[in-house]
Amino acid sequence: MSKHPILRSTTSPLLCKTMYLSKQLLPRTISKFPSFPILNLASNVRYCSSTVQDRKIVLAVGSTNPEIAHEFRFFRVYKDGRIEKFRWPPQKIPPSDDPITGVKSRDVVISAEPQIAARIFLPPTPYPTRKLPVLLYVHGGGFSFESAFSTQIDRYVRKLVAEANVVAVSVEYRLAPEHPIPACYDDSWAALQWVASHAKGNGPDPWLNNYADFRRLFLAGDSAGGNICHTLAYRVGSIGLPWVRVVGAVLGHPYFGGTDDDKMWLYMCPTNGGLDDPRLKPDAGDLARLGCERVLVFVAEKDHLSGVGRAYYEELKKSGWGGTVEIVENEGEDHCFHLDDPTCQNAVALIGKIVSFINQD
Repeated sequence: MSKHPILRSTTSPLLCKTMYLSKQLLPRTISKFPSFPILNLASNVRYCSSTVQDRKIVLAVGSTNPEIAHEFRFFRVYKDGRIEKFRWPPQKIPPSDDPITGVKSRDVVISAEPQIAARIFLPPTPYPTRKLPVLLYVHGGGFSFESAFSTQIDRYVRKLVAEANVVAVSVEYRLAPEHPIPACYDDSWAALQWVASHAKGNGPDPWLNNYADFRRLFLAGDSAGGNICHTLAYRVGSIGLPWVRVVGAVLGHPYFGGTDDDKMWLYMCPTNGGLDDPRLKPDAGDLARLGCERVLVFVAEKDHLSGVGRAYYEELKKSGWGGTVEIVENEGEDHCFHLDDPTCQNAVALIGKIVSFINQD
C-alpha cells in the first residue's frame, strides 16, 4: 500500500443514501441535492440498507437490537449495523443576501457524482478592477457531521468574508462513516481544483471569474477541517495547482490524532494506514512539501486537541519547510469556541488575527 493514500483519488459512486438514525427529527430528504430520493417511511418498511466499500450500513425505522458495538464522541454503532449520529441533522439555512453585513451567498454544485457542493460568499461592493483574495473554507465536525449550509458555519464564514473582504468558498463534502475516509479529503481537493479552474477567468462561476485574485488564495478550516486543509496544502506542494498561488493556510484547533478520538478515526478510515496514516502523523518530509508560504495555527487552552496542535507547529518548524508558521493560543477557551459565539471577545480577536493574516501581503 502506498505511504500516501492522500494522493489517491477515489470517485466511486455514492451507493448509500439513507444510513443513520438521529436523536433529532429524521430528515425527510437526506440531502439538498434534488437527485436524492425521499425516504419512504411507510409502516411496512423495516430497514433501508446498503453497502459502502464492503461496510453494511442500515437505517432501522423501528426499534431493533439495542446492543451497542462501538461508542464514539459523535456517533454510536449498534450490533445490527445501525449508526446513530448524536448531533444530526445539522440545521441548514438557505443562501441569502445579508442586509447587515452586505455579504451575498449562493450555492453551487461542484460535482454531480460524487455529490460535492459549496456555498460561495461575496463581500459588499466588490469591483472587477480590484480583485479580492480567495478563501477556501473546510468545516469541521469530526469528519462525520456539520455542513457548509448550517447556521453556525454560514454565520462564521459570512463574518470572515465581511471583515477580511474576501471571496469565500465553503465546501460541502461527504461525511463519514457512511462515506468512509478518504471521501472528505478527495471532495475537498476536488473543490479546490474547481476553484482553481476559474484562474483564467473562464470557469463556471461568475463571482470567481470576476472578483477573485488567484495569486492570493488561502485555505482555512477548523478541527477536522484544519486537518483537511493541511492535506490540501500537502497535495498542492506535491501535485501542484496550476495558475494559482496558495499563500497561506489557517488551521483552527486541528486534529492530528493522539487522542481518544483515534478509535473513531480507525472506524471511519478502515482501509488505509491506521494511526500511522500521514494525514494524522505527517513526517518531516511531508511537512516540508506544504504548498503554501505561511501557516497560522490556533490552539485553545482547554481543548483536548491543544497538545497535537502545538506538536504540529513544532514539527513544521523543524521540518525544513521554507515558509513561516505562527501559533496563537486562545487562553481560557475550549474547542472551536469561536464557532459557537463569533462575537465574544476572544472570538473577535481570533477573527481579527485571521483577517490580518490574509491581508498582510
